[in-house]
Amino acid sequence: MAGYALLTPAFLVMAVMMVAPLLALVALSFWTQNGFAIDRTPTLANYWTIIEPADKPFFWMGIPFPFKYPPPAVLMLKSIVVSLVATALVILLAYPMAYFLAFRVKRRKTLWLVLLTIPFWTSYLLRVFSWKIVLGYNGAINSALKTLGIIDRPLEFLLYNPAAVAITLAHAWIAFTVLPIYVSLEKIDPSLLEAATDLGDTKWRRFLRVTLPLSAPGTIGAALLVFIPTVGDYVTPMLVGGPGGTMIGNLIQELFLRQNNAPLGAALAIMMMVIIGVLVAFFLWAIGFRRLRSRVS
Repeated sequence: MAGYALLTPAFLVMAVMMVAPLLALVALSFWTQNGFAIDRTPTLANYWTIIEPADKPFFWMGIPFPFKYPPPAVLMLKSIVVSLVATALVILLAYPMAYFLAFRVKRRKTLWLVLLTIPFWTSYLLRVFSWKIVLGYNGAINSALKTLGIIDRPLEFLLYNPAAVAITLAHAWIAFTVLPIYVSLEKIDPSLLEAATDLGDTKWRRFLRVTLPLSAPGTIGAALLVFIPTVGDYVTPMLVGGPGGTMIGNLIQELFLRQNNAPLGAALAIMMMVIIGVLVAFFLWAIGFRRLRSRVS
């Protein structure tokens, strides 16, 4: 009972801050908006609005979307692609940093970890606006290229597009991925690396055959830690994405705050969570995450 008593505060916080709002969101998704009033008669009309088929498909980037209301499907696909790109960028940047901390830094590792987090002591909005300054029409990149004589006029494609959103998201989440990867690398038994070397493995083969598989659980956890929340991000696309960088979170925000259609926004949010949950579950099943964890432990 003492153990359960220690968990009680966390359970209460989760129940009040997570479970209750989620249940309210589910209930709201089955209601309908009538002007400024909400009809609480249970209905599936909102979900049908999202998946109702059309006689003629809508094409985006050559991909057919057979829905009468295609924006949710289009923005969901775009959000998943942008989040995958941002996640790949984060892992590619965070893994070398975590590897350096785990195997190269011998003293004052805590100081190094603190130094990595210093850029994230500032507001998230300030960091997003800083990328607007870097990627903007008269920003740091364009100014440097013009000074070097590489371009005659500023490049307009650097900002207000999905690429700018992916870059900004990668920068915003990289500090949160270094730590789980670092912990996974730190747990690797050095004798395994020495044994691989004694058996004739080069440094690269030792990394591929020993280090990378043993650090896979932490790397996968870090990837999910980035992918899941960035799919629904709406602040970053709104500030650096422009019309071409709009994501599913922006549509949900639009339905709740501007179009006065909270039930449809709630239904779209529930469908987004279900889709992301299915994708994550399929990903973990495809890579054999449970077998991988048991093998590592």
